[in-house]
Amino acid sequence: MTQPLQTLYDEIGADMIDQLVKAFYPKVYADPDLSPIFEGDMGEIMRKQRLFLTQFTGGPPLYSQEFGPPAMRQRHLPFEITSKRAECWLRCMKEAFKEVGLDQQPAGIFFYERLKQVAAIMVNSE
Repeated sequence: MTQPLQTLYDEIGADMIDQLVKAFYPKVYADPDLSPIFEGDMGEIMRKQRLFLTQFTGGPPLYSQEFGPPAMRQRHLPFEITSKRAECWLRCMKEAFKEVGLDQQPAGIFFYERLKQVAAIMVNSE
């Protein structure tokens, strides 16, 4: 009998996702290029990000259960996401990965590479 493959979620865990989100959002809100598109309740935005990252890393489909399919590009179309904003978002994420120690783990490195792909897909403005 073979063992099921581990997911990123299995390797990283809910606690690490929570730490990452807590480290990430203060950086986003402090960034002058990003803060204009992150208006609203930071607590709620962080909660949604936790749900999404849990699902994105192969954990329970918490985001879909509450909001339907992620369709992140479509959900972000109302916001002007430029290449520069995508780069700023990735810089904040990289800093958060480093802060929580995910930048040194193979699973963390793979996770960040996947987020780079997501950031590229989100660009919707010159």
